[in-house]
Amino acid sequence: MYIVLVIPQATIRFMAWLLTHTFYKVRVYGRANLPEEGPALLAPNHVTWLDGLLLVAVSPRPVRLIITESLVNNRWTRGLARIMGVIPIRSGPKAVRSAIDAAREALNNGELVCIFPEGRISHSGQLQTFKPGVLEITKGAEAGVIPVYLDELWGSIFTLRGGRLFWKWPTLSPRPVSIWFGPEIARPKTVYEIRNAVQALAAEAVTHRKQRTMVLPRLMIRKCRKAMFRWKIADSTDQSLTGGQLLLRSLILRRLLLREVLAKKAADEKYVGILLPPSNGAVVVNAAVTLAGRVACNLNYTVSADVMNKCIRKANIKHVLTSRRVMDRLDMKLDADVVLLEDLAPKVTKADKAVGAALAYATPAVAVDRILGLHRLQGDDELTVIFTSGSTGEPKGVVLTFHNLGTNVEAVEHAIKLNRQDILLGVVPFFHSLGYMVTLWCVLGLDIHCVYHYSPLDAQQVGQLARKWGATILIGTATFFRNYLRRCEPEDFARLEVAVAGAEKLPIPLCDAFEEKFGVRPIEGYGTTELSPLVSVNIPPSRSQSGEIDAKEGSVGRPIAGVAARIVDPETWEELPIDTPGMLLIKGPNVMKGYLHEPEKTADVIRDGWYTTGDIAKLDKHGFIEITGRISRFSKIGGEMVPHLNVEEAIQQFVQGGNQDEIIAVVTSAPCEKKGERLVVVHTPKMTHTPEEVVNHLRSLRLPNLWIPDADSFLEVEEIPVLGSGKLDIKRLSDVAKERFAAMA
Repeated sequence: MYIVLVIPQATIRFMAWLLTHTFYKVRVYGRANLPEEGPALLAPNHVTWLDGLLLVAVSPRPVRLIITESLVNNRWTRGLARIMGVIPIRSGPKAVRSAIDAAREALNNGELVCIFPEGRISHSGQLQTFKPGVLEITKGAEAGVIPVYLDELWGSIFTLRGGRLFWKWPTLSPRPVSIWFGPEIARPKTVYEIRNAVQALAAEAVTHRKQRTMVLPRLMIRKCRKAMFRWKIADSTDQSLTGGQLLLRSLILRRLLLREVLAKKAADEKYVGILLPPSNGAVVVNAAVTLAGRVACNLNYTVSADVMNKCIRKANIKHVLTSRRVMDRLDMKLDADVVLLEDLAPKVTKADKAVGAALAYATPAVAVDRILGLHRLQGDDELTVIFTSGSTGEPKGVVLTFHNLGTNVEAVEHAIKLNRQDILLGVVPFFHSLGYMVTLWCVLGLDIHCVYHYSPLDAQQVGQLARKWGATILIGTATFFRNYLRRCEPEDFARLEVAVAGAEKLPIPLCDAFEEKFGVRPIEGYGTTELSPLVSVNIPPSRSQSGEIDAKEGSVGRPIAGVAARIVDPETWEELPIDTPGMLLIKGPNVMKGYLHEPEKTADVIRDGWYTTGDIAKLDKHGFIEITGRISRFSKIGGEMVPHLNVEEAIQQFVQGGNQDEIIAVVTSAPCEKKGERLVVVHTPKMTHTPEEVVNHLRSLRLPNLWIPDADSFLEVEEIPVLGSGKLDIKRLSDVAKERFAAMA
């Protein structure tokens, strides 16, 4: 008691240590960045209401917290706050100024001060807007800012996951968390600079924990067990599987593949081809291949036999798992042994069924992990190879790891707030990275359900499935959404809460039309195959609880948890300020392991952990990313860069009017002897305006002259070419334009 009275600050810090270590197993990184003496301002992200106590507990020095007065001005905490030297902050300009002055005075006295720049606890795990107060405090004080990132806290009992504090079951053992202290920022000029430092620290933190994260197949076993007797997946054949049935079939097929098909040693046959559309069967096959310790390669059935065989040879695929119906429809010769699932079914033995049932229903999950060898899997091990869409060139094999996909699944769950009641409409193919991550592994690794259909373009069937099963989440592209707008009824999407579009620009008129018909406004996300694929996403209004700016129209949202974005000059690689277009770089746990057997190409796009997206974008002060074009969708005309996307949007708004059912016109380029390149407008017969009318309209918008195509640079085609993923086929567009205008170059 004497020690408590004489050294109250030390006692409080010990109590904070005891409390936090009861609930958390804390790891600290970068503690050396905390000065042993002298002032510093800590600027951490805000995830739980225990964040302040965590920092007090791990700091070797006392920390003065800046906290909202309502949290400390009560009989339970008033005395504690006084002993800890808490600086209370109230609403109102004068009160805020008083708190800033008090914090600055503490810094001038050589103390450690902590402010949470977001000003509120995060509801999504994403880094929110940083308030300007963090910068104001440092003005007139000889103190730097130390960025801090609190990792692995989201989802714990003290977070707002699910919209509520406390009403969650605590884990039986202390939850592992990590606290990262970054290098001091001596004289930050903008809040943006501080926020960027915290975001970069987040990318480092989440990437670092790859060896501690449970890999997806182990999660699948536990989630299937949790839904043992509840339906987990269904498809358009009117068949549904419970979690137990899904796990049982996957385990039986695993035994069958290892005995009848695959090489005995994984090293002799690492990559296994899968050629199936989204369906219950495709889920079971993918799960079985992964449980067998092999790397699944879902092949794109919309490409030519030549392209598919290039993919097969690149990955040295010996077997392709498919069905007779798929092969009859494709009618192509593959450079691998084709294994028809219908031929495997009669080979299932009673022993297969008995062992599968024992593992699926009766054996503890930890024991199943060991029996299947899943406990040996590491975060850096390969989970899949996905071949790029080839929208701008030859397909490349993108190697994605368990950690790549696992952190993406976790971030999607946090951002969209996926829950047990959610029913996902699974129409994006598994050969597409978004389909593989969301409609396969989000379903297997989380508590959500999914109903599958083999074609995202079969709008009437998709609508009927959505109506029958009560789908709440739709993932797709603008091309798919146009199709649903034209062919689906409002009742089909009566229960829809979330519609997320990616892969191509989502026009605002399309959002307006979709919302008017179905009552749900689509939001946009962004990603690439090389980034597992999700980078950023807007939070839909139905899942936004914070009162914070969670979405911004025209943007692709904020980076997901653990991902950092940077905008640089494409030529000098110098970092650019906010609202300045430049090359978008991404860093985080979602960055691919590399291109399959192509280390040189990998080194070309990944520098110091930063992936070069090839997209031109800008960041605003709130952290939202706005894509303004793709470097391959720019033309250098008269020495200046002309963005195709900007010209394209202006043309589409004019020629499409209220018609959002399909794309009528797009912009590409062709060589030009005089200017280097010329803009080419590729359009369908449904464009009723003449080229001269379009050109005059662009001039009326006062666009730069270099942005306006010549009237003789319009090319009519039967339809705009798109890839199986729904993206524009940029390469084919370019080839068509070059072929037509080659003689005029």
